[in-house]
Amino acid sequence: MNARYARKTRRGVVAVAITSVALFVAGCGADEKPSGNKPASTSATPQQGSSATRESQEAEEPTETLALLKGQKGLELAISSTERDAGGFLTIKGQLKNTSESSTIIPSRLSGDETEVVKHGNSLGGATLVDSVGKKRYYVLRDTDGRPLTTSGLSNLAAGRSISVFLQFPAPPASTTEVSFQLPTFEPATLKLS
Repeated sequence: MNARYARKTRRGVVAVAITSVALFVAGCGADEKPSGNKPASTSATPQQGSSATRESQEAEEPTETLALLKGQKGLELAISSTERDAGGFLTIKGQLKNTSESSTIIPSRLSGDETEVVKHGNSLGGATLVDSVGKKRYYVLRDTDGRPLTTSGLSNLAAGRSISVFLQFPAPPASTTEVSFQLPTFEPATLKLS
């Protein structure tokens, strides 16, 4: 009977100790005022929205439009940046928007007709850059598995919605300042390169 009494007593002491520590930690800093440098937070962590919500929030950010390409069924591609990087790549970023009044299926033709690219699903893998001065055509880069280095997994776009897209190409020579951007089912556009 003494052993059982000792175990119950130890459990009670441990429970009181844990409760005391928890109350002490909760009480610490209760009288502190929030720092002026950082706003007070009412919730611990904001919940992440769905990918469609994040995409629409990205689409609302104001950006300069370098070119606006019109496609079929109310689709528009607004190109907002062309960036060369030190690795010899050119990344094009923009927004693909559905300007029609109904949901639109993204055409599979945007993926192009190369078997290696098409087998990885709908993407913007059919896009090309044409350097008419250097007489060269540049295709979207692919990784070692043949996946295009561009936005992929495109299926449909609701009316009035837009998604952020990117495409990565080998960079034309520094002397090339202008290229024609071509995407199947869209009208071509001229892009200035820095």
